[in-house]
Amino acid sequence: MITSKQRAALRGMANTMQPLYQIGKEGVTPAVTAQLDDALEARELIKITVLETADVTAKEAIEILAGRLQAEPVQCIGRKIVLYRRAKENPKIEL
Repeated sequence: MITSKQRAALRGMANTMQPLYQIGKEGVTPAVTAQLDDALEARELIKITVLETADVTAKEAIEILAGRLQAEPVQCIGRKIVLYRRAKENPKIEL
């Protein structure tokens, strides 16, 4: 669990990031989950776009992904979501 100050710091870091991944019409599939799991281990903080054609909303997607990936939901604005998970080896972001 992260504090509100830590969440604010992570939101600031994510502000300049471009979305790296998209959730499309198939929704949150096991393949998408595996890809995001690898990305979280490598980057710790990722921004994702939920396309208009997706069968889930951004709020539903962030809840599903946070549960499956044991990640912290940082932000959900419009169709963009931000997730954070501390890397098991060599953490890059110090909170």
